[in-house]
Amino acid sequence: MQTLNEVSQKCPQCCCSCTTPFFNSTISSHNTTPPKLRNSSAEWRHSFAVTTTSSIFPNTQFTNHESLPSLHESFNEFTKVFPQYSDTEQVDYVRAKDYFHLSLSNQTCLDYIGIGLFCYSQLQHQLPSSSVPQTPQFQPNYSDIPFFSIHSKTGSLKTLLLHGGQDSEFEGAMRKRIMSFLNISENDYFMVFTANRTSAFKLVADSYQFQTSRRLLTVYDYESEAAEAMVSSSEKRGARAMSAEFSWPRLRIQSKKLRKMIESRRKKKKRKGLFVFPLGSRVTGARYPYLWMSIAQENGWHVLVDACALGPKDMDCFGLSLFQPDFLICSFYKVFGANPSGFGCLFIKKSAISSLESSPSAGIVNLVQDSSSVPDLELIHNTTSTSPHEEKKPFPLSSFSGPMQSKQSEVVEEGEPTDTNLKAPQCSEIEEMQEPVQTLEKSNVQESGIQCGCLDQVDSLGLILITNRSRYLINWLVNSMLKLKHPNTQGVPLVKIYGPKVKFDRGPALAFNIFDWKGERVEPVLVQKLADRSNISISYAFLHHIWFADKYAEEKGKVLQTKVVTTTTTTTNKKKKDRVGISVVTAALGFIANFEDVYKLWAFVARFLDADFVEKERWRYLAINQKTIEV
Repeated sequence: MQTLNEVSQKCPQCCCSCTTPFFNSTISSHNTTPPKLRNSSAEWRHSFAVTTTSSIFPNTQFTNHESLPSLHESFNEFTKVFPQYSDTEQVDYVRAKDYFHLSLSNQTCLDYIGIGLFCYSQLQHQLPSSSVPQTPQFQPNYSDIPFFSIHSKTGSLKTLLLHGGQDSEFEGAMRKRIMSFLNISENDYFMVFTANRTSAFKLVADSYQFQTSRRLLTVYDYESEAAEAMVSSSEKRGARAMSAEFSWPRLRIQSKKLRKMIESRRKKKKRKGLFVFPLGSRVTGARYPYLWMSIAQENGWHVLVDACALGPKDMDCFGLSLFQPDFLICSFYKVFGANPSGFGCLFIKKSAISSLESSPSAGIVNLVQDSSSVPDLELIHNTTSTSPHEEKKPFPLSSFSGPMQSKQSEVVEEGEPTDTNLKAPQCSEIEEMQEPVQTLEKSNVQESGIQCGCLDQVDSLGLILITNRSRYLINWLVNSMLKLKHPNTQGVPLVKIYGPKVKFDRGPALAFNIFDWKGERVEPVLVQKLADRSNISISYAFLHHIWFADKYAEEKGKVLQTKVVTTTTTTTNKKKKDRVGISVVTAALGFIANFEDVYKLWAFVARFLDADFVEKERWRYLAINQKTIEV
């Protein structure tokens, strides 16, 4: 079995921001862990957390939303704690030049996690000038945004992989561009376009040999529509579905239980089934030790990696050649803050084709280039693309919110003060990635009449800049949220955060709930609706598979709730167990998020310190929408 030291030596990167997935593990092992490398990385991460918690609004609690420091004051303090944030100002230039619609609409988009393909400024070249938005009143019609559409494709996944299909020039160029962007070799993996993320998961479940390798083991701390679709399909085909559990209150993987499920008594030479491993939580921002993949492989599992929660350049330090998963899934959307439609990507290792069956498969699609994307041709609108973000749960705006533009809804240490001018160790291999990437694949796409502007921008910005920027922003937001307290003698916290709090290697997603002065939770759906009225797009989700130690037994009954599900079928005990969890509000930072975005969310949440805020907003809504107002 590989030790953590062996894994770190094989990892192509050496910057601590990239190696932390290998070293934050609590996995027990018969092998010893090298103390020097582990301590060096751990000390840096701890120092970052200590500095953040002790330097942002030190010894301060905010009990009134009107007492919050201004945006300008907060930004000045933010840059004192994170002076390296100024090194990421190139992102601000990109945002101002190519995503100007965010400023025009005054919209803060915190409900996206994933990777975009195109930048908004490309619409100026794809749409007639008369239809390009130039005013804040513009409300985009997603079907009017061109580039490509998707058409469903029937047949067997295994047959398609074995005998291939004819790609159009556009589809072949897009395939090469994406594989180049993700650092995935065409010599090792096949790539299939799917309608969305959920379709990719179901496609594997419909094709995998569950008749002989009967187990499905997933690792999700939240209710994932994609994972649920896979579980449902696999169980119909005879699979036994299992799930990892997460320890309360920080929602870390329950390592002993997961190891026991992976190492269940069965001959190692015989395949046990499919291990589905997300590299991080799209909801809580938790990052999981990559070593779990090696443990699963050594115990006879096929491994499917869910990379949908990764940042835009995180695949650069994943170590694909080291872990070599059998399947990998990610998704792309079109334009950030304007068009969330897109497609899913399923990668199958060529040696894993034998694990599939030749059964009918749904969800495979072809990409069809719209003629509007080709110069000098008549504009044809895209009307068939579907969104890869099925887990976002739309709410009826008419039930509470006023009129506004269409958008997506639902579904990513404390101590003594130290040096506030922290600077992460640099690595020459990583630094090279910050140079603009000029590849043949990119040129092929452009020759086909389309340019992936967002992918080009991300390649140019590089891994370190993007990762550091999101790290500073998300940890400032987490720490600032925890400074909000109700103005009563008990000092009841306004916000409860689930999963990692201030942490160097947390992801750019946050799960939380708001509580009133009596300690009663404000429903996440209501929080989302009120945020929407403030032009802040956030989501909500359902955390589940939570394990409580005996010392938290009393807290368990107060925290957990049963999700109401309308169903006409008989529910098994297992399914009833899956419906027990916690509904939460979620926010996620895209790569062009800025300080104003996180400040606006913080200031909005602080308004709940006013005990009458919700009631005032309800009356305000009625006053705005009724035809006559009686005084």
